Amino acid sequence: MSHPLRLDNLFSVKGRVALVTGGGTGLGWMIAEGLAVNGARVYITGRRKDVLEQSASKFAQENKGEGSVIPLVMDVTDKASILAAHEVVSTKERKLHILVNNAGIAGPFAKFFNDMDAPEHRDPETLGRALFDNASFYDWANVFTVNAFSVYFVTTAFLGLLAKGSEDVPGYTSSVINMGSISGNTKLAQKKFAYNSSKGAVTHLTKMLATELALKGIPVRVCSVAPGVFPSEMTDPVVTPDMVEKYADGVIPVPMRRAGTVQEMAGTVMYLASPAGCYTTGEEILVDGGYIAVNPSMR
Repeated sequence: MSHPLRLDNLFSVKGRVALVTGGGTGLGWMIAEGLAVNGARVYITGRRKDVLEQSASKFAQENKGEGSVIPLVMDVTDKASILAAHEVVSTKERKLHILVNNAGIAGPFAKFFNDMDAPEHRDPETLGRALFDNASFYDWANVFTVNAFSVYFVTTAFLGLLAKGSEDVPGYTSSVINMGSISGNTKLAQKKFAYNSSKGAVTHLTKMLATELALKGIPVRVCSVAPGVFPSEMTDPVVTPDMVEKYADGVIPVPMRRAGTVQEMAGTVMYLASPAGCYTTGEEILVDGGYIAVNPSMR
């Protein structure tokens, strides 16, 4: 038996069953690919069947590792769809070790907000009305539904399977990993009040779930990851140094002056999902190139 401190044991996800929402593209795919390359059986979910199948097919063709990627259509804003996906995983696996709540959307944007020469800044009355008219209650509700409400409903739906996942390897505890954001930690609106508020809700929901599950004796850990600027559908497939500042939208530039990489995103999730992270729950890890260290934040 190899030493438990060897990397292939310490950060092992081999044989683990994972589900990544919004897993066909962007950050979700970085995470799903990282888990699968290292031996996990990963269900990637989303509403677009063709996108999921293309990603799964590409992984299979390139034969990147011992794991596998399985496309599974699921709408995280629809309870019937969530339960249907749960039935699939329950029937085929009877357990789940890793749940990554990654699905999310951006907007609505108040593009004029940080342009002090814009006519909307003529006076407080004009600015207030511009912000009032810029978005609807539906716009806000839609962002919160996808980004925050879905975390609660998907997690609770799969909680039983996650608890079963904690039974098969001594010392290993299943985990929920929620995708927060620097936008949920900064005090800046970054021209998107609704999105930033929804990500702040993800951070707090993560801590509540971790605490309540621990108090109730349920062997499932809950943590979150708060990315800075990474290539994704919310930004662009390739993010140049100049574009980093556009998307970060801070008062001080990102200290590392670049976007995050697939290794940095997958590696963070791998830590939380592997034996190395089994003593960690209720925590949020910032992966942001130093953005929150130098910009106004909740921390």
